[in-house]
Amino acid sequence: MSKKVLIITYYWPPAGGPGVQRWLKFVKYLPDYGIEPIVFVPENPNYALVDESLVNKIPNGTKVLRFPIKEPYKLARFFSRKNSNTIAKGVISEQKNQSLSERIMLFVRGNFFIPDARKNWVKPSVEFLSDYISNESIETIITTGPPHSLHLIGMQIKQRLNIKWIADFRDPWTTIGYHKKLKLTKRSQRKHLFLEKSVLNSADQIVATSFTTKSEFSKLTIKPISVITNGYDYEKIEPVDLDKKFSIAHIGSLLSGRNPENLWKVFADLVSEYPNFAKDFQLNFVGTTSGEVLNSIKSLGLSNYVNNIGYISHYESVIFQRKSQVLLLVEIDSKDTKSIIPGKLFEYMISHRPIIALGPKDSDVEKIISETNTGNYFYYNEYGLLKDSILSHYKAYKNNTLKTYPVGLQKYSRKKLTESLSRLL
Repeated sequence: MSKKVLIITYYWPPAGGPGVQRWLKFVKYLPDYGIEPIVFVPENPNYALVDESLVNKIPNGTKVLRFPIKEPYKLARFFSRKNSNTIAKGVISEQKNQSLSERIMLFVRGNFFIPDARKNWVKPSVEFLSDYISNESIETIITTGPPHSLHLIGMQIKQRLNIKWIADFRDPWTTIGYHKKLKLTKRSQRKHLFLEKSVLNSADQIVATSFTTKSEFSKLTIKPISVITNGYDYEKIEPVDLDKKFSIAHIGSLLSGRNPENLWKVFADLVSEYPNFAKDFQLNFVGTTSGEVLNSIKSLGLSNYVNNIGYISHYESVIFQRKSQVLLLVEIDSKDTKSIIPGKLFEYMISHRPIIALGPKDSDVEKIISETNTGNYFYYNEYGLLKDSILSHYKAYKNNTLKTYPVGLQKYSRKKLTESLSRLL
């Protein structure tokens, strides 16, 4: 007889973006380990990104409970549709570029909606799920955040029913990059810290997606913490030809803090110094790209080399990963982002295209890329080594020898990762 597990998540198809992939894949493979997943999601969510193609990825027979939610972003659109959409996507402008309406919305979001804008879903969800869990004889619940308000659902159900509770952190809470941009008062910051510590010390088991996050959480709790990273799943896609151009593609959101100006300068210098490079070069942005990034590129005269595609379906993004000559991964240059391992990294790794990654020193991404031999990692202040690497890739492209030789990827497969989760259950 299968063990029933209730998964409480906000992001679920047709939500787009990386947040939906992790638990969609766990749900796919948990039955292989004798576990029946039941998924609890909002009935009427306000998803900033929508990908209808992911609905077809929900495994047949999956039981999905949908429960109404009231969200403030719909009201916020009444005042500023543009700012509410960008903030919901996590795109927060640098302070010097923020409009008055954006500053007000950030202050309200940070101080009136703690821990996040889905806080009003907590109480009604606890009431509904307490009865459902008892009636269905469910022994274990899992909450996944962000939004971290979902962990408050788990904490309150734990207090009521003394049920086993696993708290899954796809991203950190108070140390995530955008947290400092929320214009928090000292009182609001204390409340965030209190709630974070309460969740970490109430859950029976904590799951983090990076070793840096585990280290940070270990200072706040003695509860067991396991690292289960994100991973890859093989997509059934017909073979695609590589781009004729020397294409360098960034898949996913390029937020305002992810603006490696040295990289754009390298591209500009290579275009200026090598006529053939200028003829062959193309920079593809697949996903939401901030205005600051596009303005930096424009100031260097590179706009004609940019193909700003915008958001596309996950299936289409995988095609871009397979056909691009080089894949670009950029993280915010901050000690607070050392723990961030984007889900797309693992899809990048199995695309067999070389990765150029930029981010902070001693990050988990740097370690994974080095261990798997899937690319090169650079810091924001590097120029010479970065330029040499791109030029080396370009020469290999011209010789039809541009490829990677990855090692040790199997442990990052979604099925292998689900096996690790099943052992916790």
